[in-house]
Amino acid sequence: MPVDPRKPLKKYLPYLLQARTDNLNEADTVQHLVKVFEDVFGYDAMTEITREKQVKDRFVDVAVKVDGAIRFLIEVKSASTTLRERHVEQASNYAANDNIRWVLLTNGVAWHLYHLTFEEGIDKELVFSVDLASMPIDQASDILGILHRQAIRKGEHEAYWAHRLALNPASIAKSLFCEEVIRFMRRDIRRRESILIDEEDITAAITQLFSVEAREQIGPVHIRRKRAPKGANNTTVADSEPAH
Repeated sequence: MPVDPRKPLKKYLPYLLQARTDNLNEADTVQHLVKVFEDVFGYDAMTEITREKQVKDRFVDVAVKVDGAIRFLIEVKSASTTLRERHVEQASNYAANDNIRWVLLTNGVAWHLYHLTFEEGIDKELVFSVDLASMPIDQASDILGILHRQAIRKGEHEAYWAHRLALNPASIAKSLFCEEVIRFMRRDIRRRESILIDEEDITAAITQLFSVEAREQIGPVHIRRKRAPKGANNTTVADSEPAH
C-alpha cells in the first residue's frame, strides 16, 4: 500500500490554498512544492530534488530522483493557473529525451500525473487527477501516496498503473467479447427468455452499455475465438472475427 502522507499534507494544505488565492508566481510555487516533496513525500531536497534540470538545450522545472535515477519530472505552473493538458506537452518532450515515463503537472493545488509511452511518438495517459481544494483530504492522500519516496522506490506507482490498465475499458472488453463469455450469455438468455439471439447481436448490445469515451478506447469490437485443435477435421478458426 502507498505511504500515507495525510498528516503532513494537512499541515501544508492551507499554504497551498493561500498561494492560489494570492496568485503566487511560478518560481515561488516551485519553492513551495520543493518543501512539500521534502516534508510530505520524504525526498531529500539536497540530493533528490533537482531544479532546472537541463535536457538537451532546455530546462525542466523539477526532476525527482530516487537512488540516483530520475523517476519523474514535474512541470510547475503558477498557483492560480488552471491546468490544461497542453501544459504537459513541454515536460513530455523533455521526458522522451531521457526515456522518463512519468510526468507530474501541478500548481500546488491540482495534481495531474501522466504516464508516457514512446513506441510511436509520445503518447501520454492521465493516471490520476487530484484537486486539493475540492477532494476530501483522506481521498487525496490515498492517491498522492504513490508519489512518496518509499512508494516510488518500491515501484508502487508502476503497480498502480498496471492495475488501472487491467481495468480500463479496452482490457474489460477483451474479457467480455470472448467466445466463452458470449456463448454463456447466449445460453443464459435462451434459458430465461426462450429466444435464441445471435452472438453478434449480443456483442452489439454489450457495446452499447459502454460510454462513448469507453467505446472510443475499445475500438472495433471482435469476438475472440479459440483456435481449433491441431489435427481436427474442421479448419482452423481465426482468433477473432468482426462482431458487426
